[in-house]
Amino acid sequence: MAQETLRDRPPAGGPGDGRDGAPGAAAPSGRLSRLRGALRSGGRAGWPRTLLAVAAGLAMWLAFPPLDLTPLAPVGVALLILVLRGLPARTGAWVAFVAGAAFFLPVLEGISAIGPDGWIVLSLVQALYFLPLGAGIAVVTRLPAWPLWTAALWVGEELIRGRVPFGGFPWARLAFSQTATPLTPYASYGGAPLVTFVTALIGGLLAFAAVAAHRARTARRAAESAESAESAEGPERPPAARRALVPAAGALALIAALTGGGLLIPTPASGRPVTVAVIQGNVPRLGLDFLGQRKAVLNNHVKATHELAARVRAGELPRPELVVWPENASDLDPYAEPEAYTAIDGAVKDVGVPVLVGALTDTPDGEKVENRGIVWDPRSGPGDYYVKRHPVPFGEYLPFRDVLTKLITRFERIPRDFAKGTRSGVMRLGPVTVGDVICFEVAYDTEVRDVAAGDLLVVQTNNATYGRTTLPPQQIAMSRLRAVEHGRTILVAATSGISAIVAPDGRMLDESREFVPDIQVGTVPARTARTLADRVGAAPEWALAALGLGAVLAAAWTARKNEGN
Repeated sequence: MAQETLRDRPPAGGPGDGRDGAPGAAAPSGRLSRLRGALRSGGRAGWPRTLLAVAAGLAMWLAFPPLDLTPLAPVGVALLILVLRGLPARTGAWVAFVAGAAFFLPVLEGISAIGPDGWIVLSLVQALYFLPLGAGIAVVTRLPAWPLWTAALWVGEELIRGRVPFGGFPWARLAFSQTATPLTPYASYGGAPLVTFVTALIGGLLAFAAVAAHRARTARRAAESAESAESAEGPERPPAARRALVPAAGALALIAALTGGGLLIPTPASGRPVTVAVIQGNVPRLGLDFLGQRKAVLNNHVKATHELAARVRAGELPRPELVVWPENASDLDPYAEPEAYTAIDGAVKDVGVPVLVGALTDTPDGEKVENRGIVWDPRSGPGDYYVKRHPVPFGEYLPFRDVLTKLITRFERIPRDFAKGTRSGVMRLGPVTVGDVICFEVAYDTEVRDVAAGDLLVVQTNNATYGRTTLPPQQIAMSRLRAVEHGRTILVAATSGISAIVAPDGRMLDESREFVPDIQVGTVPARTARTLADRVGAAPEWALAALGLGAVLAAAWTARKNEGN
């Protein structure tokens, strides 16, 4: 395997090493000449590999919502690994960055709603995390059992990307492309990191099978050439080609086992029945400016709740035991605005059950804003609440405010930072405890795991700015994975959609369209049983990342040892 890898390396004298490759030609000098040579050939990797890296990134993108061509995720991983095999680490880093850009630019297209510059910058920053991933894959593919190490490295890349900097941005993790596939049940054993690992491992095995099949074809041709050169009385051709196909068959068998193994993992969906309601009041119009119409947004959710109460009294809908409003349902502080308080309290009293109200409130000192989920009781009014613990950097708070506001005038739209909550969102809401996360917190393992002790999980979100883009369906996909990971019903309440009720096994029980008012009522299981993923926590992710790092160190040590011999 190591010998084959070395044969895949580009020959000396190629672009980038100070030679133009032409016999007797003088070596070009200066940075400009080297740059021209690199551009002509696509860098050290060459244009064929570079274009295949782009294809790998695009294949992975197609696996994500709303396109949902889920088998293409491991195919994209396989393509990238095949491109990286045989490359030096530095060249592999660059090629992987190209693949990352081809992936993140389309998958994060929804960010363009706040400006094409923000979308492009964020996408390219995310692609930077593929630099160490590409270098690592190029190195570990020189080892035996390299599909295992490449999959572990993928987990390590997502671990870092989901934490650094500013708490990270774990959107578009490989696991989030596999939220309604045979691989989804693995989430109940090891969370999103295990689903990423299995998906990347299947990709690695596909690449391994392709390499083994190529080797078998080469062996067959060599044997045929040797046979044609011998007389009819010569020795019988050795079965080298058949032997070379055995690894490919083994890799495909492992892929089948991984896929079938996921189908055998139980995903229980039974529990104490609870009738719930999710309100989507809608917003006046698309775009950032809807925040200037805060009263209209609140009135929409108040009106929808009164409609729910009327339909319950008319016998058209069952009486819910709790109601969930979305994030930003009231951008008027109900503690400071009597009109907002009266409107919310009237709607809650009319429906007659506790309502989880998403509202923006001022901090006691008035310097910051809190993004809250408030338990509003029809008798006692506002009570317990959860404050969003992971506000969006450059969206809900502004790092380096003094510098950036002078450089980018658009940041003036963030006049005050959002405060960070300090405790998990497990609260009593009517007959059950709920675990609340707000908006893109659903992408973070820790924030969701902390509230999985609740009988139900709630995602309060405001997707109006990103409506009719790729982001709302991607967020729903995350919720489906979280439902299986923690064995909980998830209620997704969005101002403008997509709102949903998701069963503990990931099935969609109800789903709204975007930019229409919607009332969802259903009887769902409230569960208290913990999954294995809940019990092991972040341990699988750290263990797999350490495995990948260990493989890189082992490959580097082996290469140095071989150089010394």
